Amino acid sequence: MTTKQPLIGVLALQGDVREHAAMLEGAGARVRPVRRVAELAEVDGLVLPGGESTTMSRLLETFELLDPLRERIEAGMPAFGSCAGMILLARQVLDGRPDQRQLDGLDVVVRRNAFGRQVDSFEEELDFAGLEGGPLPAVFIRAPWVEKAGDGVEILARVPDVTAAPDAAARIVAVRQGPVLATAFHPELTGDERVHRLFVGMVRDA
Repeated sequence: MTTKQPLIGVLALQGDVREHAAMLEGAGARVRPVRRVAELAEVDGLVLPGGESTTMSRLLETFELLDPLRERIEAGMPAFGSCAGMILLARQVLDGRPDQRQLDGLDVVVRRNAFGRQVDSFEEELDFAGLEGGPLPAVFIRAPWVEKAGDGVEILARVPDVTAAPDAAARIVAVRQGPVLATAFHPELTGDERVHRLFVGMVRDA
């Protein structure tokens, strides 16, 4: 594995695959779409993009990726999930489907569609721990939030008090646990590469 330009996969079953790939390349990584077990085996880290979490769960099973991906994350492969990716990485989901499968990469309980429907989408500026350069622009689209985080989970960002979604003030929307990172929002849609640069650095460190 290279320490200079890691090979990072983007799970290419659904969601903002091209947008994540462009941000990762801008952050200094080589990028490969991942749809097969053989492709998963070749990457140094993986991004799980937004989409529809129950559909993505079923597609992971259809493409026989669920168990291999869970095993690689358990073995220490860095992973970054945005929106639906955060839901998949959680150990437990509230308001999900009974047949929805989890990757157990983060010791968090996540509430699916916590911010409401598509029409309730909004943008907000967030204070994000460890990122220099001022507040981070964040796009929330049918987003989850973290209802509960375990002791080993670092909370990176919360919804501020002044927000387009006042009932969501102080809710947890970005977390990290070791080599696993997750955001409830879509950093790939803002043009700000800082979250992706953080993840590329995590992959290099691993």
